Amino acid sequence: MEHLVRRDPRQCGLTQTRWTLDAIRSQLAWGRDASLSGIARILDRLGITWQRARSHVHSPDPHYQAKLQEIADVVEYARAHPNQVVTVYLDEVTVTRQPTLANGYGRAGADQVRAERSLATDCELRIVGSLDVVTGQVVTRRAKTIGLATLVRFYQDLHAAYPEAERIYVILDNWPVHFHPDVLVALEPQTTRWAFSRPGNWPATPSGRAVRRAGDVRLPIQLMPLPTYASWCNPIEKLWRWMRQEVTHLHRWATDLDQLRSHLDAFFASFATGSSKLLQYVGLG
Repeated sequence: MEHLVRRDPRQCGLTQTRWTLDAIRSQLAWGRDASLSGIARILDRLGITWQRARSHVHSPDPHYQAKLQEIADVVEYARAHPNQVVTVYLDEVTVTRQPTLANGYGRAGADQVRAERSLATDCELRIVGSLDVVTGQVVTRRAKTIGLATLVRFYQDLHAAYPEAERIYVILDNWPVHFHPDVLVALEPQTTRWAFSRPGNWPATPSGRAVRRAGDVRLPIQLMPLPTYASWCNPIEKLWRWMRQEVTHLHRWATDLDQLRSHLDAFFASFATGSSKLLQYVGLG
């Protein structure tokens, strides 16, 4: 339902610019016999409300549905050929030294629950990770920044985690760094029909340093870009939410970065061999 109401109704063959209950009903094969009040109750249960819009600058993806269909195809292909093909979702997340704010139990009154901060300058940890759509296996790499070399090393980690895979499909967002020539040089030739998002002033070919570092690797990895500005299409975002709930909300290690890093590593290591619970949590199980 959220996929539907985020789209332009005209992309669905309608002649209006806003969704109405009747328009929504017309797009639901299972709801065409429902009353308008019934559709309204379904929307209410899903937390989708009629609300005032705000101004926003956005570049809608004209290939939204086609990209999602191709992604659905490679997900099903991995499920049908688990010994030859792997499909993963990839994303990056930032963790700061200071604890994130959240609810916690405490005595009622003025003695509010506290998130104890460090007096030291805040700093960030960056994590790049992947989520296997079939097993729930998670592969991560932690670094101060996620640059070109870090991404290449992560793809090498990913291939090492699936040494028998003939092909690894990586579904990822349109951050231009993902498609930099210095990253692509380490991968097999890309066959996607979608243009990669890259600034016009970037080089079209990899640097000599990147070629020397990874030009002979040719990892069996194909990149599958998500629709632009569609983070809700990436289930690994829910893994980051779980991480915040279990590790970073109200954490007590603001003065001990080694402890924070250790607990982050332990959290992701718990999914290193797969997890059906995680697949259910992110909506893939």
